[in-house]
Amino acid sequence: MIIILKSGTPVEEITRISQEVSETWGVTVEKSVGTHKVVLGLIGDTISIDKLQVQEFSPWIEQVLRVQQPFKRVSREFRHGEASEVVVPTPNGDVYFGENHPIVVVAGPCSVENEAMIVETAKRVKAAGAQFLRGGAYKPRTSPYAFQGYGESALDLLAAAREATGLGIVTELMDAADLSAVARTADIIQIGARNMHNFSLLKKVGAQDKPVLLKRGMSATIDEWLMAAEYILASGNPNVILCERGIRTFDGKYARNTLDLSVLPVLRSLTHLPIMIDPSHGTGRSEYVPSMAMAAIAAGTDSLMIEVHPNPAKALSDGPQSLTPDKFDRLVQDMSVLGKVVDRWSKPVYNRVGETQIMLTPELSK
Repeated sequence: MIIILKSGTPVEEITRISQEVSETWGVTVEKSVGTHKVVLGLIGDTISIDKLQVQEFSPWIEQVLRVQQPFKRVSREFRHGEASEVVVPTPNGDVYFGENHPIVVVAGPCSVENEAMIVETAKRVKAAGAQFLRGGAYKPRTSPYAFQGYGESALDLLAAAREATGLGIVTELMDAADLSAVARTADIIQIGARNMHNFSLLKKVGAQDKPVLLKRGMSATIDEWLMAAEYILASGNPNVILCERGIRTFDGKYARNTLDLSVLPVLRSLTHLPIMIDPSHGTGRSEYVPSMAMAAIAAGTDSLMIEVHPNPAKALSDGPQSLTPDKFDRLVQDMSVLGKVVDRWSKPVYNRVGETQIMLTPELSK
């Protein structure tokens, strides 16, 4: 259930309504501040609550509605139809994820292999226009004999890449025991497809304040995916970005997965959370990545995650789906053209101060 307050409701009145509703019905009240209005979300057993009784609590209450979806905090209704944004501080400045902001580009290799490789890749993807470097320190692999990542030592290499470029870092967490180490390095903590249903891990990342990138499970329905996000928000962390990375369907001959771009309009109607598309895992073939990236922009994505490796043929993992830095350069140029058409593109502008690259506040390219 949500309470929509009238524009201009005094702060003390918001506090009074929240306290009285909580004490009367034994529910938790969470405040969501939108562009024009404040919404109070009632969390708990609200079935027996009479909407008319709530309406009578204050003349400042504009409307009382029941949230029909099983996911409450994630629901777009919870914010009265408004989109939320996730703000991520990076050495180059704050980066905003959300449908009212420019598209954010995340790029880098599947796995961190050595310092020279990750630092050089970071420099190349930054020069092309990426705001975040992705790289795996801990790798979930189907085979126990496949490369599993270098673990904590790889986190140190990601930190070195950030120091050299100022890019934000996105890396995956597989085990709650590694949360502290990952959180020290990552600006965004990724929960991979295989752990989308790991509810104890979702609660752990929900209890800390770093933003979370939640990838869709390989066979997960949209409801299951959003309920997984609900675990994170219910644990206290509102900063969640949803990432579509392809789902497993009946035809695996020509592509690794089926990239479900239809989630973009569907999620827009269901949730206020920002949306990312990963065409690299979604297709598993580097030659398909540009088309799917462009299609995602046309369909309204807020962000893209693209795998880039200096020598895909020798990559320790996911080489076939990785672009070379040169191909990534060309793709970003193409994406910028379409991004400007849909008014979602802003190229970072960097100013050298001594040896440090600092991102100045960008404006949307018209």
